[in-house]
Amino acid sequence: MTETMPGWLSSDELESARARMPILYVEAVPVRVDDSGEVTSIGLLLRIGPDGTVSRTLVSGRVLHHERVRDALLRHLEKDLGPVALPRVPASLQPFTVAEYFPTAGITPYHDPRQHAVSLAYVVPVTGDCRPRQDALDLVWFSPQEAASEAVRSEMPGGHGVLLRQALAHVGLVS
Repeated sequence: MTETMPGWLSSDELESARARMPILYVEAVPVRVDDSGEVTSIGLLLRIGPDGTVSRTLVSGRVLHHERVRDALLRHLEKDLGPVALPRVPASLQPFTVAEYFPTAGITPYHDPRQHAVSLAYVVPVTGDCRPRQDALDLVWFSPQEAASEAVRSEMPGGHGVLLRQALAHVGLVS
């Protein structure tokens, strides 16, 4: 009998898959935009890592088996920002970058000690009320200048600070 229901792998199955093949992720940089479409603020999540460290991060998560990228992006935005964040996923799902995370540091600016992962990254405007859920402690909105600062980016582990800078460059806020 073939299993046709998509879902999460068990912890052991996920660990085994991570050891054998790249895992596909989506990442989103939530932004607020003004009436002319210019980014006015960038939302960063505050989380506690497995080792107890507090850091800033982006909306991120795996794409499930038999799940469209658009659906995965919406699912993770709702999971991290709440059900009334009202994200406006772009009509074209072309990411602003593809980030390759390796378990070995130094191959790319992105590092995840658990796995080799490939992540499609998007800038997503949100218009609703954002209330972080699940493992996020808080969502803090930064001005573009604050988000571009080394102080903020240094609080983002695993290369998320690099990804944030690329997102800011993609929307014309830094060169």
